[in-house]
Order: sequence, then C-alpha cells, then structure tokens
Amino acid sequence: MAVEELPEGESPAAPGKRGGLRYNSPLVQVSLIGLVCFCCPGMFNALSGLGGGGQLDHTTADNANTALYACFAVFGVLGGGAHNLLGPRITLLIGALTYPLYAASFLYYNHRRSQTFPVTAGALLGAGAGLLWAAQGAIMTSYPPPSRRGSYISLFWCLFNLGGVLGGLLPFSFNYHRGAAAASVNDGTYIAFMVFMLVGAALTLLVLPPARIVRDDGTRATRVTYSSVSTEGWEILKLFANWRMLLVLPAAWASNFFYTYQFNNVNGILFTLRTKGLNNVFYWGAQMLGSAGIGYFLDFGFASRRKRGLFGVAVVAVAGTAIWGGGLANQLRYTDGKWDHLIDFKDGSSYAGPFLLYFSYGLLDAMFQSLIYWIIGALANDSQILSRYVGFYKGVQSAGAAVAWQVDTHKTSLMSQLIVNWVLTTVSYPLLALLVFLAVKDDDSSVSSVEDGKEKDSKLSAPTSLH
Repeated sequence: MAVEELPEGESPAAPGKRGGLRYNSPLVQVSLIGLVCFCCPGMFNALSGLGGGGQLDHTTADNANTALYACFAVFGVLGGGAHNLLGPRITLLIGALTYPLYAASFLYYNHRRSQTFPVTAGALLGAGAGLLWAAQGAIMTSYPPPSRRGSYISLFWCLFNLGGVLGGLLPFSFNYHRGAAAASVNDGTYIAFMVFMLVGAALTLLVLPPARIVRDDGTRATRVTYSSVSTEGWEILKLFANWRMLLVLPAAWASNFFYTYQFNNVNGILFTLRTKGLNNVFYWGAQMLGSAGIGYFLDFGFASRRKRGLFGVAVVAVAGTAIWGGGLANQLRYTDGKWDHLIDFKDGSSYAGPFLLYFSYGLLDAMFQSLIYWIIGALANDSQILSRYVGFYKGVQSAGAAVAWQVDTHKTSLMSQLIVNWVLTTVSYPLLALLVFLAVKDDDSSVSSVEDGKEKDSKLSAPTSLH
C-alpha cells in the first residue's frame, strides 16, 4: 500500500529557492497541525487542567483517563505504522473526531451520573489520540529543515498551547459569577469545548502528505516510500530493542506522569473553580514561553548541534530541580491532601506563591517535552522512521499516564506522588544527555547516511520488504 506519491511529473526534489507563504511549505503545514492541536488536544488539556474533568469528584475523570491512556499506550506505538499506511490526513481526521466525543461524555455526566459513557469515550479518545499524535510528531519532526527544527517545534507548541490558554478562559468566564461554592462546570463550558474540537477535526482535511512538502531551498521533506502492514508491524517490534528508544523510555514515561499530580492535586485541590480556569490560562501560556525559549536555544545556542543538545539537557535539568524543589515546599503545607480554605485569585499574597508554582510547572513541561522532540527529530530525517519513533514515545508516555491516574484513584499520598515525579524526571536527564552524545550528529549528511544504512538493514530483515 502506498503511503504517499509525488504528483505526476514532479521530481523528488524541486530545484531552486522557493520563498513566500506557500500552502505546501513546512511553515504553513506545521502551523496548520498546530491549529488542529489548538482545537483538539489543546481544549482537552484545558478540560483536564480543571481537575476531575471539571467535576467535584475526581473518580469519574480518573477512570476515564486511565482507559484513555491505556488505549493511548497501545495506539501510540501503533500510530506510527498507521500513519505510514494511511497518510497524515486520514490518520489525523480519525484521531481528531474522538475529542468532541470525550467532551460530550462529561456534558452527559452533568445530567446522568453514570461513568459508562465517560470511560468508554476515554478509551476511544485514547485510540484516536494515539493516531493523532503519531501523525503530528511525524509532521513536526520531518517537515521542517533540520537547522530550524527547534524553532518549528516551538511554533507548534505555542499554537497548541494557545488552545489551553483560550480553553482556560472558557470555564473562567462561564463560571465567574457562580461563586466559590460552585463545584462542577456548567453545560456551556462543555459545549464550547465540543465546538472547538469539531473545528479542529475539519482542519485535518487541509494537511498535505510529506511528499508534497517543498522547503524554501527546494528540497522535499521526505523521499517517496511505500509500506505494508507486515513491514510496519516488524519495524514497530524492533523499536523495543532499539537502544536509542530505550534511552528515551524513562523521559517518555515521566513526561505525562506528572499531569495527574499537577492538575488534580495542586490546581484541583488548592483553588476555587473560577481560579482553576484562570490558572490554566497561565499554565498553558507558560508552556508557550518555555517552548519558545528552549527551541530558540536548541537552534541558535551554539554552532555544534550536539553541544546545543547537551546544554539543553543541562538547562532543563537545573530548571526541573528548582521547580520540583518548590513543589516539595508547597506540598509540605498539606501533606494530608486537605486544603480547607480554597484560594481565589483575588486573595493577593496567599494566591501568589501557589500560582507561581503552577505557572512554573507549565514552563518546565514545555521545556522538557520540546527537548525530547528535538532530540528525536535529530535522530533521523525520514518521516517514516520519525513517525515510528514518535509513536513509541507517545505510547510509553501514555502508559505512564495511565498508571499515574490509577495511582491517584487509589488515594496514594500526595507526597509520594511528588517524589516519584521528581525522581522520574531526574533519572531521565543523564540518559537523554547520553543519547545526544552518542546519536546526535553535527552534520545532517551523517544522520542521513546512518538512516540509509538502517533502512537497508531493515529491508533485508523485515518479513516483507518495502515494495
């Protein structure tokens, strides 16, 4: 089955410089996938960031998210193969359509207190999100020119998290006058989320396949390749023995594990309902700043790409240690998990400290994940290989998240949750540094040559060779 084909009469590389704002340029296509994620995962993040999916009792959201991330773990790994078989447009569309269904399940739960619909919708969203993020990762890491990959990752991350910013304003504005006693968000909040998510699904129809993308220097984003189900299955299995992916594994596990603690047990416990929405505006806004900062550094910090990667790991490690240290100081104030007087944004000095901590958590998340995407993107230039790498990353990431939601459901002490999160991220830093040192090359041609050799090996060893 063909993954992508060149338009008839076009050569694999278009000669000469191509400027301007073109529909088939990496800039427009990465911006487009950013808008898709603005509307779908961005709004989902805003909903999750309220703690408990906007409900007073977190149990339903915890169970729905466990189902979500358990399915995400499977379909995240399989998503790279699905992308290589179906192409980005169909893969993204199928994935995006599961997001409004999830929001609709909580609208239903506002009226019928049954967990069946939210948990089922969570499982379906897990499958859909696995497809969407595998396609997104392949686009974001393979479409841009290698020398500007960090900047394009930052562009995507800013657009994506702008969805969380706007999504945070929705519950803040819709629930502003409901007072501190309000516990669950109103119907209008869920309906607004659904509308944005449906728009995002429609935008997926505008995404172009890799072979149609022409960079400004005239080169194409990827060569024309073909794939089959047996080939993709074999290549996915090989990822679990790939030393590069094994070094990424702890970082992948940690990168969504901390969301449960931050959303449910910091924002969800300490603040009034309207303040939770306002906090999310700044949490996702901090992600835009963090991604822009680390992305600029990873592209322009040093002449050597390997040195930029190593210093990037060091910067994130120092920031992470400081921020989790602040989290420990805050957690010591409510070790029993109870906070009697909810904090409102109008409370002044008592609001400032917890707010700054939650803002910093968002900053660190973006820096950490942008760094991982940059490292993965530096491992290869081919969209098929990168889609599998990103699928593996998202699958492991989601498996960690599924465990984290169940850890919270079983009422594990908040101090234990914080320590586990801190340890997981800390362990990942030296392994990422080792991966950069061993696998990130300063010359793109050396990446391509390693990649080409790997492709030749895979053709000989796969049960069914590429046709």
